[in-house]
Amino acid sequence: MIALRPDPLPLRMVMLLAVGAGVVALAAALSIRPAGLAVETPMADHMHMQAEAAGAASGSAARPTTTVRPLSCERLPNVPGKSITTALVKFPPGGYTPAHRHPGSVTAFVVKGTIRSQLSGGPVDTFGPGTTWFEPPGALHMFAENASATDSAELLAVFVADDDCGPLTIPEPQ
Repeated sequence: MIALRPDPLPLRMVMLLAVGAGVVALAAALSIRPAGLAVETPMADHMHMQAEAAGAASGSAARPTTTVRPLSCERLPNVPGKSITTALVKFPPGGYTPAHRHPGSVTAFVVKGTIRSQLSGGPVDTFGPGTTWFEPPGALHMFAENASATDSAELLAVFVADDDCGPLTIPEPQ
């Protein structure tokens, strides 16, 4: 019988993501913000689009939008050409993010509240505190929304993308 061993590079990447997410989660919990990073910005601004235009087709124009607070962006020295970015995404009560894609891989970790989310071709899923989901590069994320009309929700997003620490989200044309 031949024993198969996993390639060490993906394992190292997973370990780096896990350690990085833990450090960022701790920093977020302690309200520590690394120097030089932007404060919260509306997700619509981060996505380089107007929330009204994005939501017009789906009836979400009147819904509050999410805000994104980038926490860090670092080059991955063991993965040439790639960087890891972490961001805290806040959903106000009833908050909504319209259809979009990401240029790299994304793992989301729900810190607080309950978030409903759907990737193209999949079911609508509901995620509570401590749960995660993964989005492959370029996957169509149909929407994400706060399941509560009265309580806020937050998630920690960890992106692995090209080295430029550029835009994390690509709006989906309506």
